[in-house]
Amino acid sequence: MSRSTVQESASYVYGIMPGDVEVDPDATGVGDPPARIRLVRHGDIAALTSEIALDRPLGRPEDLFAHQRLLDEAAAEVPVLPLRFGAVVTDDEAVVEELLAPNHDAFRDALDDLEGRTEYIVKGRYVESVVIGEVLAENPEAARLRDDIRGKPEEATWDARIRLGELLGEGVAARRDADTEEIVGALAPLSAAVAVREPTHEQDAVHAAFLIETDRLEEFERAVEEFGDRWAERVTIRLLGPLAPYDFVTTPYPEEG
Repeated sequence: MSRSTVQESASYVYGIMPGDVEVDPDATGVGDPPARIRLVRHGDIAALTSEIALDRPLGRPEDLFAHQRLLDEAAAEVPVLPLRFGAVVTDDEAVVEELLAPNHDAFRDALDDLEGRTEYIVKGRYVESVVIGEVLAENPEAARLRDDIRGKPEEATWDARIRLGELLGEGVAARRDADTEEIVGALAPLSAAVAVREPTHEQDAVHAAFLIETDRLEEFERAVEEFGDRWAERVTIRLLGPLAPYDFVTTPYPEEG
C-alpha cells in the first residue's frame, strides 16, 4: 500500500527576465522569514522565483511590499515582465512547463522591447484649499451654497451641504481632467508609452504612468520639475521610479498545481 504525501511548499513567481542575468545572492522575497530568490532558466528567458510554504496564508502587506520591491529593484537594472502578486505553481519544473516554455518567444520579444526602458509614475495632489477656491470662483451656485450654510447648524442645512459636496466633487474632477490632459500632453512626446491611472484620492490632480527611454530620463525629469515649479501653489507633484513596467505589459497568470 502506498502512502500519499502532502506537498508542503511551492514556487512563487515574481516575474520574467532575460536568461543571462544573475541574481544577488542576498536577495529575498515573500515569506516569514523572507525566502531566498532564485532563477529558473529556460532558453533565452528566466523566471524570478522563491520557495513558499503552503501552510501559511499569502497576502500580508509585507509580502506585497516584498513582491513590488524585488521587481522594482530588478527593473532598475534589467528588463523585467512583472507577474501580479500571488502567482504560485507547484514547483520549478512546473514554472518551466506551464509558464516559460509555452510563452518563451512572446516573453523574449517583450523583454527585447523593454530593453533600455523603465516605468515612472507622475503623481500630483491638489492643495485642497486652493483647488476648492478655484471651483468656488468658477461656480456661482457652489459659492452661494457655501455662503448660505456658513455658521448654520448642520441639520438645518443638510440638503445644501450635500449639493455643495456634489458641486465641489464635480468641479475638482473637471480640473483633474484638464490638468491631466495638459501634463500628459507635455510629457507624452518624451515617453515611449503612457497610461493614465485612476485617481486614488479625491484630491488627486494627475496619476499617470510613463515608459521612459533611459537616454531621455533627464529630459523627462526636467519637464516634470517644470510642472512642479509652475503648479507649486496648487499641486504637489511627485515622480516615482524606476518601477517594473506594471502598466505596459501583460503576462499569463500561472495556475497553482
